Amino acid sequence: MNEQTSTRRIIIAIIGAGLAILLAFALFIFWPNALTLGATDGATSTESATKSADDAVAAAGMSPAQRKATEALVRAYILENPEIITDAVAILQQRDVAKRLAAAGNQIAKAFPGAEAGNPKGDVTIVEFTDYNCGFCRASVPDVQRLLKSDGNIRLVYRELPILSQSSRDAALWALAAARQGKHKAFHDALFAGGRADAANIADAARKAGLDMGAARTFAASQQANQEIERNLALMQQIGFNGTPTFIIGDQILEGALGYDALKTAVEKARAKG
Repeated sequence: MNEQTSTRRIIIAIIGAGLAILLAFALFIFWPNALTLGATDGATSTESATKSADDAVAAAGMSPAQRKATEALVRAYILENPEIITDAVAILQQRDVAKRLAAAGNQIAKAFPGAEAGNPKGDVTIVEFTDYNCGFCRASVPDVQRLLKSDGNIRLVYRELPILSQSSRDAALWALAAARQGKHKAFHDALFAGGRADAANIADAARKAGLDMGAARTFAASQQANQEIERNLALMQQIGFNGTPTFIIGDQILEGALGYDALKTAVEKARAKG
């Protein structure tokens, strides 16, 4: 192996180690959850990259001065092109999202019976995690409705995720009772239109949706309804998000009130991937 080839390999190894270390630092700043969710993997990757650089330097007989000069060159390049850090973080985020969604499997898009809207045979499924006391969820309702009206090939799965208060859980249980009677969307829309999900507004939304109040009250208190809530809370933990609304569209996890255009773009992206 000639000296030029050895030097090139050393530079590549040091660049890899430097990027791994800088990436870990960038993740801590820009995306701290990544280190929480995969701290062991991140530490292992950094240690592995550093060892690769050390091994390459030792094999080539590179002097400490040569290594120091090469590291300075790598540092200067990164400082002149800092976008490579955010680009690397974005790639890592997407890989992590795909991994978490794959681990959750088909259960994400498996709707509680009756808790869905749109086209049941749509080529793109949107899974929306929502809390009836969430202002951003309320703000998203017209955007989601507009999307369903403008694109007739979307299936929407509602997942009740009461994380804000006890009244959020009460509302979620009644929403599942509405789903059982085939009136989930009517209840969902009426409750969000009515304001805060307190007992009075929950009852009013149930009446507007035309629920059998006695049957709904019984089901809302049932083990089946409560198990569904716990299942959704467990999915939140498994997938790795902590707020509402959260939309899962294809291999994308999108949090917050995104607006119509962002939702439409996400659907188009998912559809293009097939």
